[in-house]
Amino acid sequence: MNIPIRCTTTRAATMLAIGLLIAALAACGSGDDVNAAADAGATKPIGHGQGGDHVEGEGHRREAGGHDEDGHDEGNDSTRIPADIAEASGIRVAAVGPGEIADAHEVQGLLIPVDGRVAEVMARYPGPIRALHARAGDRVRAGQTLAVIESNLSLSTYTVASPLGGTVLSRTATVGTVAGEGQALFEVADLSELWVDLHVFGADAGHIAAGAPVTVTRISDGVQAQTVLERVLPGTATASQSTVARAVIANGDGLWRPGSAVRARVVVERFQAERVVPLGALQRDGETDVVYVREGEDYRARPVRIGRRDAERAEILDGVATGEEVVVEQSFLVKADIGKAAAEHSH
Repeated sequence: MNIPIRCTTTRAATMLAIGLLIAALAACGSGDDVNAAADAGATKPIGHGQGGDHVEGEGHRREAGGHDEDGHDEGNDSTRIPADIAEASGIRVAAVGPGEIADAHEVQGLLIPVDGRVAEVMARYPGPIRALHARAGDRVRAGQTLAVIESNLSLSTYTVASPLGGTVLSRTATVGTVAGEGQALFEVADLSELWVDLHVFGADAGHIAAGAPVTVTRISDGVQAQTVLERVLPGTATASQSTVARAVIANGDGLWRPGSAVRARVVVERFQAERVVPLGALQRDGETDVVYVREGEDYRARPVRIGRRDAERAEILDGVATGEEVVVEQSFLVKADIGKAAAEHSH
């Protein structure tokens, strides 16, 4: 019975000795050499990705594991970009401040001549066409002679004049052919103004009313025109089952052409917000919206909570303060730089 007792005592003594040895080694490891290594890391200059072992930034030291001296979780969320490189890369910043958010609807539309400003120019009496004085695309005045026809009834010539000033859209007459009574020879339209018929679908139609501001964009070259909705037509377009909202645009230069498709942005309501940023300032980090705040040459990702947004701006509910400078152009470059730095650090 004595032998097992001695074995148990020997094992306990051995375990105690091992524990004392581990404690001694730990005490040696926290001495001057360890402190010197920590100090060296703390003065490491900020490079790409300030989430490394020891980094100076924002007035306090961030240590390994991504926690600052107050215990806040920082992570690999920042980088330093020299001013000349940022300038050359097109990185631009702007201060967060108040702005307007619009409740807007993006719709498609078609340009058509204004009703009552299109005329068909016809022959009054049958007879051969002796002369034509206008072609498609010509600008004509009201009362200007467009054709000369010899009447079969009187054997004398008579003139056919334009009833309005505008542009010749088409000409179907040919010299030498016989025009029938009431035959359309020309189509002339006053295109100084055009209707913009916008097709609104579904529930959006219930939010759009006459008087709403409209920005019309020409698809061919992106040129825009500002106007307002004149009316919402009572019927529904049969083919598309859409509601037609109509506006008028000026066309003094003639570059807006009937039959052309356009895009339009109809503003239903406007809201004033205390803090807004351009949509170009926002990036996604997983499921979180972030902006990049600049302090000197340092750029730090800042999670934000978004409120209303429109096609150009977003309301910031929290995450950044009024007056802080955030990247508003080329924010994806800052995101990529932070991501690259984080990947390098992980290795």
